[in-house]
Amino acid sequence: MNRHKTTVNRTMRVIKYLIGIWTAIAVYTLFSFLGGPSGLSAYNYLLAERDRQLEHIKELGNINEELERTRFNLQYDQDTLMVHAHLMGYGQEDERFVRIVGLGNMKNTPVTAGNVYIVSNPDFISDKSIKIAALCAGLLVFAFLFMLEIIESKSR
Repeated sequence: MNRHKTTVNRTMRVIKYLIGIWTAIAVYTLFSFLGGPSGLSAYNYLLAERDRQLEHIKELGNINEELERTRFNLQYDQDTLMVHAHLMGYGQEDERFVRIVGLGNMKNTPVTAGNVYIVSNPDFISDKSIKIAALCAGLLVFAFLFMLEIIESKSR
């Protein structure tokens, strides 16, 4: 009976120390899943970035439609072509221009082809930091259980 009790005590002591290792694994898994480079935080950032890019693509599509209408009008509508030519300072042979000193040339309003889209880096916890936190948590639990065992053995 005493031998069986010793085996059970040794098994329980080993299981106590395995709890420290399991704690380290659980902390590493949890931190990696929530805030790691391929965790939920990075995934949500990528989803938000995708939505921003889709909005940017929609904006570029609207600008493209406007530029296509302008190009079509310049190709096939003589009145539009004449207005743009006058804005650029061109005229027909029978036209005369009067320039008022001090006003400068009329400049054509610039047409933008879109804005530069800059992607920022996602924020996440580095794998090294997660490993250090997991190791610290495992060692803390291990040390706590070791101290409990020392206190328990002194009280016997």
